[in-house]
Amino acid sequence: MVQLFKYLLKSTKSPARAHFRPSFLDTLRLTVRGGHGGNGLPKYGGVGGQGGCVYFVAKEGLTLRKLAQNMKDKRVVASNGEDSSKVSIFGQRGVDQRIEVPVGVQIYDEQQKLLADLNEPDAKCIVAGGGTGGCTGNNFIGRPGAHRTVNLDLKLIADVGLVGFPNAGKSTFLKAISNAKPKIAAYPFTTIRPQIGTIEYSDLRSITVADLPGLIEGAHANFGMGHKFLKHIERTRLLLFMVDIFGFQLSPQHPHRDCLANIYALNKELELYDPTLLEKPCVLLLNKMDKEGAQDLLSKLKPSITNLESGLEHCPEEVRPSRVLKFEHILPISAKNSVRVTHVKKQLRQTLDELAAEHQLADTELIKHQLKQRVGVRGPKIT
Repeated sequence: MVQLFKYLLKSTKSPARAHFRPSFLDTLRLTVRGGHGGNGLPKYGGVGGQGGCVYFVAKEGLTLRKLAQNMKDKRVVASNGEDSSKVSIFGQRGVDQRIEVPVGVQIYDEQQKLLADLNEPDAKCIVAGGGTGGCTGNNFIGRPGAHRTVNLDLKLIADVGLVGFPNAGKSTFLKAISNAKPKIAAYPFTTIRPQIGTIEYSDLRSITVADLPGLIEGAHANFGMGHKFLKHIERTRLLLFMVDIFGFQLSPQHPHRDCLANIYALNKELELYDPTLLEKPCVLLLNKMDKEGAQDLLSKLKPSITNLESGLEHCPEEVRPSRVLKFEHILPISAKNSVRVTHVKKQLRQTLDELAAEHQLADTELIKHQLKQRVGVRGPKIT
């Protein structure tokens, strides 16, 4: 009987079900420590080896989930420097710890100070230096290495960021336009983690599109997915807004807003989070145009949508932005219509190519201006 009670009272931890585990991870906390410096040898003036350091290297194709799985205890420690001896007056340096992280990771310390932004392949950052080896300057006693806790914050790098309220059809559109396989259902918040799809063209050109969890009002203040959503659009080259032509209602407790009011609401959320996001080029998709009554709604709202400034006075005050977006193109579509989806693919490519050409031209003009200044300052004077 005693054995039976022991068995019943024994606590066993059963592993979480696979579908409850988040497959996408965009933040990770690690403890890092550099190696201790080796001790010197006073009798012979020997110098101890410096402790190894811990550094991160950005690599493509990696995920924070994989990194977390490889580091069960979330601790990284470099090896210590070698002590000086009669055989080896100068102790060998400790071995460094190289940790590969995904491209797009930002590294913060415990005070949320940015240490590094690894947004390019092979970018490196030392996060914990090794301790100094023992020498005459420290009484031949090796010093401990740096010890700190760092936060890895991943921001996705994609060509296009897909922005919209829940149930606007973003996942259906991403599945139709790329090779992604997002979850699709007829209720809001189907997408609870970012999805990245790749649009492939016949000439081997490819464009990456990030479908981000549905935005809600108050996201700028970290409501809902909040900053976990908004931070991922900071590094996209083009913002692709998608709104339901029939409007959106989050719940029975929230008011139903038409298509135009939703555009203003998205505009304001980006403005409150980071006003510089409004400077990014934007394209607007008016979805669900295949439904009855969609064309009539479009005809009614088209003048205000094409000129957002003109409709500000009629916009509800709680969603009224102080600065409106300027869309490069406005495309009425149906995410289930392959012809319209193909048209969007062509338009996205053309828009990105035009932006790249403008950026290249701006860089060329800047180089010319710098060369003119150099010639004007250092060049020989002809009289």
